[in-house]
Amino acid sequence: MPDTDELLTRMRARGPNLRSLGYRIRFDLTDSETSLLLDGTGGEPSIEESPADAAADTVLALSSDDLAKLIAGRLSPMLAFATGKLKVEGSKGVALKLASLLDED
Repeated sequence: MPDTDELLTRMRARGPNLRSLGYRIRFDLTDSETSLLLDGTGGEPSIEESPADAAADTVLALSSDDLAKLIAGRLSPMLAFATGKLKVEGSKGVALKLASLLDED
């Protein structure tokens, strides 16, 4: 299981792809009770550890392993959602936009 620092590093490496996101997305990691907040509302996106109740346009609940696989492109967001590995609260459109931005290379 990747630790929080490793996940933050991986997400930050994808930062250039996320500049046009325009939303705040919270990742609730189900296996560690940790939350990460991706703020794509400014020019340069930021991702930091956050409180579990931090305001966000969309909340994605998944395990640390599945988040690492999503970031690396080894797990399809649609497959993760369809199989229950990924739960989405809030705007599904925002989640789809994030998925399309992570697919860009």
